[in-house]
Amino acid sequence: MLNVKTPEEVFGIIRDNFHAVGGTELLPLEKVNGRILAEDVRGTEYVPGFDRSSVDGYALRARDSFGCSESIPAILRLESSIEMGLSAAPLAEGCCAYVPTGGMIPEGSDCVAMVEHTERFSEGEVAVLKPVSPGENLVYKGDDCRPGQIIAACGTSLKPQHIGSFASLGIARVPVRSKPVVGVISTGDELIAISETPSEGQVRDVNSYLLSSFCEANGCSVISYGIVRDEEAAIGGILGRAVSECDMVLVSGGSSVGQKDATARLIESYGPLLFHGIAMKPGKPTILGRAGEKPLVGLPGHPGASFFVATLFIKPLIDILLGAVPKEYVLTAVLDEAVPANQGRAAYEGVRLRESGGKLHAMPVRAKSGLVTSLTRSDGYICVPRDTEGFARGSEIPVYIF
Repeated sequence: MLNVKTPEEVFGIIRDNFHAVGGTELLPLEKVNGRILAEDVRGTEYVPGFDRSSVDGYALRARDSFGCSESIPAILRLESSIEMGLSAAPLAEGCCAYVPTGGMIPEGSDCVAMVEHTERFSEGEVAVLKPVSPGENLVYKGDDCRPGQIIAACGTSLKPQHIGSFASLGIARVPVRSKPVVGVISTGDELIAISETPSEGQVRDVNSYLLSSFCEANGCSVISYGIVRDEEAAIGGILGRAVSECDMVLVSGGSSVGQKDATARLIESYGPLLFHGIAMKPGKPTILGRAGEKPLVGLPGHPGASFFVATLFIKPLIDILLGAVPKEYVLTAVLDEAVPANQGRAAYEGVRLRESGGKLHAMPVRAKSGLVTSLTRSDGYICVPRDTEGFARGSEIPVYIF
């Protein structure tokens, strides 16, 4: 009989028992997309380094345009045309200068009139047909970044916009967390390699590939130890090797309470068994133990259940090992079918999203824990808490995006 923990208790156990591992790598800017920042990155200069125009138009003093209109335009002398990448000479009162989008505005001007609101009267004169306010159509020096400003905080998962910001500051190398190494072991007498044709009672090894790709997608390096038969000595030998080589070990299969299910005993031989069983469906027989500072996780052999356990609990473990700031992506959708509760367990179910009548709708994707292909039809999942009677059709519910 499993002495189960609630999902909330499991999150607390994970937070209390594990911390960031590994060191820091200083990598070229072009190699850090998706990596976790190891320290704050701060601005070292002003970006932009000068006041510039956000439109094609004419730089001028705002007060020279006050009161103008299409019937009574302000007539200004065109003093110069500013070229991209070059500085501009100071602007005299009653004058204007043509400036392209992104061009530097001259000293003495404080706004830019859009080309659409002007008219060229002659080579030397411009009519401004609409008043312009101070600061209008300008990007000021330092609007994007100033010296000392935090551009990206430690723990940030770097995205293209961060990389673009670093490039604007001339940051060519970035400190990121080293990738944790995760070992993946798939156990079961029924498992065969994916290159083989299963006979009756056999299934191809899904979890080695599912869990490895999950960990790699979330910032880890993976060592796959392949298929191990349901023999305690065989599993123990591979587990010992994985514990010595990896920062975290995932063992799929052998996590329930059957006669051959030795995973819990083997994990406990390395340190405290933090729990065996979660009050959830699918994924109830999940195990978590600790070998020193390393998480050892026993997952269900059923791929669908294993995927939900990875999504809910392996991802937070990886975030902790990486020192990453965890993020959830949640939408609200209208439920298209009723979903019942599950007798005292939190129930997780994939859903497919669609838009109808200006609202987002969620259709449950019914699947048993041993099935995985149905998850490819799911955009996210819902959780029916253990203390509810389920969700009625038409309920507005949170959907957690995969």
